[in-house]
Amino acid sequence: MTDRGILRERVDRLTREIAKFGAVGAVGTLVNFGVFNLVRHVTDLHVVRASVIATLVAIVFNYVGFRYFTYRDRDKTGRTKEMTLFLLFSAVGLVIENGVLYAATYWFGWDGRLQANFFKFLGMGIATLFRFWSYRTWVFKALPVRETVVHAESFLEEQRQDERPVARRAS
Repeated sequence: MTDRGILRERVDRLTREIAKFGAVGAVGTLVNFGVFNLVRHVTDLHVVRASVIATLVAIVFNYVGFRYFTYRDRDKTGRTKEMTLFLLFSAVGLVIENGVLYAATYWFGWDGRLQANFFKFLGMGIATLFRFWSYRTWVFKALPVRETVVHAESFLEEQRQDERPVARRAS
């Protein structure tokens, strides 16, 4: 395969990954906003507390979506480590997402319903960039590319053939 073909394949794979991540993320966003507005409507919780609850519900939903849809072809060994890293990076994302909302609400006094939803959305966008990078880099690690495995196997086979003793000719 040419360098251009390899690059094209990598771009295609990344595009599919981004689309799947986006699909899970879009549904997770609906879950997040739905729970956020429901909690704000039926309880007297402060805006950031309602947002943290909504984010936690979305984190659980997103893990299932990422593991079984977006990254189902990724390494499945070490689920405890995967879950630990997912929760760690999700917690950082939670702080980013709700930190933006907290700053807007308590530092600048922008606490209307529309403003709260806008700043929650802004925080989610920033946190999503961090989550995409961290999940694909640390949590759902890619298995080796098939071409790389085939190349390595053929290289090893060539090495074995070179090491075979040459048969002596009978004179």
